[in-house]
Amino acid sequence: MNLTPKRVECEYAGQTLVLETGQMARQAHGAVIATMGETQVFAAVVTSAGRDDLDFFPLTVDYREKTEAAGKIPGGFFKREGRPTTKEILTMRMIDRSIRPLFPDGFKQEVQVMCRTLGYDRENNADVLSMIAAFAAVHISQIPFECALGAARIGILDGELVSYPSDARRREESSLDLVVAGHESGLVMVEAGADQLTEEQMLDALEMAHSEVRKACGAIEELRKLAGKEKVEFTPPQVDEDLKAKVWGFKDQVMDVIYTEGKHERDAAVKVVRNQVVEALTAGVDEAQLGAHTKAVKNLFHDLEVQIVRECALAGRRIDNRKGDEIREIQITPNFIPRHHGSVLFTRGETQALVSVTLGTPQDAQIIDGIEDEFKKSFYLHYNFPSFSVGECRRIMGPGRREIGHGMLAEKALAPTLPDRNQFPYTVRVVSDIMESNGSSSMASVCGGCLSLMLAGVPLSQPVAGIAMGLVQEGDQTMVLSDILGSEDHCGDMDFKVAGSGVGITALQMDIKVKSISRELLAGALEQAREGRRHILRKMLEVVSRPESDISMHAPRMENIQIPSERIGFLIGPGGKNIKAMQEDFKVRISIVDDSGNVQVFGTERDLVQRAVDTISAMCAMPKIGARYTGKVKSIKDFGAFIEILPGVEGMCHISELSEDYVSKVTDVISLDDEIEVVVINVDDRGKIKLSHSQALTEEPATT
Repeated sequence: MNLTPKRVECEYAGQTLVLETGQMARQAHGAVIATMGETQVFAAVVTSAGRDDLDFFPLTVDYREKTEAAGKIPGGFFKREGRPTTKEILTMRMIDRSIRPLFPDGFKQEVQVMCRTLGYDRENNADVLSMIAAFAAVHISQIPFECALGAARIGILDGELVSYPSDARRREESSLDLVVAGHESGLVMVEAGADQLTEEQMLDALEMAHSEVRKACGAIEELRKLAGKEKVEFTPPQVDEDLKAKVWGFKDQVMDVIYTEGKHERDAAVKVVRNQVVEALTAGVDEAQLGAHTKAVKNLFHDLEVQIVRECALAGRRIDNRKGDEIREIQITPNFIPRHHGSVLFTRGETQALVSVTLGTPQDAQIIDGIEDEFKKSFYLHYNFPSFSVGECRRIMGPGRREIGHGMLAEKALAPTLPDRNQFPYTVRVVSDIMESNGSSSMASVCGGCLSLMLAGVPLSQPVAGIAMGLVQEGDQTMVLSDILGSEDHCGDMDFKVAGSGVGITALQMDIKVKSISRELLAGALEQAREGRRHILRKMLEVVSRPESDISMHAPRMENIQIPSERIGFLIGPGGKNIKAMQEDFKVRISIVDDSGNVQVFGTERDLVQRAVDTISAMCAMPKIGARYTGKVKSIKDFGAFIEILPGVEGMCHISELSEDYVSKVTDVISLDDEIEVVVINVDDRGKIKLSHSQALTEEPATT
């Protein structure tokens, strides 16, 4: 048994990329281990026989980051990995979106691509490496696939484009996080978050990414030559040209209804024609063949409808009667839910999002735990897409991969304009519930999210809007579409979402169905997106011109206070006794920000927040020599008395300092629980305080 792997290496992003196959998972139809540094990712692909009854390609992608890869044990009671994390889901989506268009049309065999991280060195992130491993596993298998794919990540450090930045620098310093997949001729998938980059900067980053993609493609092609299996012959289903011609004979009837106003009204009108076509072309068909024949007619009618939508776009009159660069009507209702800290109902055409903002305390930050070093997120956006938004019934369950992906895209779009944590220490949660959908609900979430943040009093540096672009290409004809409908997304050659401010791009997502597009075409699409984005921003600012000067009366109030670092332990108290008691008494949340004594107090009632701050100040104040206090006698000794001058702060007044006259017994002057005036006469290095009642009795107390 030979377990010696077939291995190729290439220079990639200034490092060595290693691809190996043949040593592990040899019963899979393709299996590859990709290595950079000490980060290793395994990917395997398998396929099974197709099913004639399927109308879709059953492709499943799974990616998991096993904690043992980073020498960690999973948290929680069961100590076993559970449902996939957000990062894992996003990586699955990037792999799926990249490979799905490159399987042959009509291919219906079930395909599973399964990836897992074997080792993680805390420098080279595993997600892009898993994409390369998955692409290689598919390409060396016998499964029909168009060509080798590669992937790359680009960042910007110190103003320069950098390929595959380290995890720490990418997260903390980079103003760009761009992930792309592509082949030798062009890109097929783009995912990016950016800090307001110009269109030209983004184009340069995409070009650099493509050069790295080509290196990975070359290594995968070399691995296929060494260990690739012969591709299975796949013959696409033959089109019945006679039946197609008969279906195309109803084109004029479809054209008569394709411009019906309204998504559901248009669908209903087209469905009437489809039913007429089915009835006409299935008449007299033998009952044994009726099911298959009806399905063939419906599929051809769908192809006709797609073709008509494309022709309408190329002719300059889209199916909702808009021009190519025209944006749908926008309606904005601010503070739609008054009880929310900030909310807006954002409607663009037949796409509508109800977006709300909730402000929380630092304790509400989300802990991100995985193979990377644990960190906290103080801003997160959740996107929900209920079935009623498209007038359908379906199984009710938790958020799917699409919802996770759309939410993260909107989160990336808004994050760069949020204020610094020191300026605005709140944890911010945005929730976008899609009420109606006909194209680009994720970009509606960006627009609604920006408006609701401003209404909540979050001081954004710039307002942000998003727009979805489309592309239709037929021969020499090309049309770039702004603010696409759902049907234009389905029928077009590119889905291109761009979000940003008036300054630059903050998020970019692109899926390309054609072989490649030129830099000139991409530049034109970005420029058209910029104009559309500015149009939407103007509409938004007509309703909400700037962030509110104060946060909602329903949101937690926040006050900062600085206490001596040596008093932190006293503020907390044994077992948290002191801080817990104050939180309960004043109905606030108290957060110790750092070891230098920065404290934040949050609460919904301004008066209680201020009282809590005053109490903390008094508790943690360090008395100064000469300061005068009214104190309470807490205990009496033969040599003097201990007097509480501040909450939890006591000083000792010696018997000789109780009066200017001779005092025989302490109780001759004071009694337990008496309140007396005292002056601080000394504070030693250990914080012990000496007090004088006699000096407080003089008109001008002495200070020593």
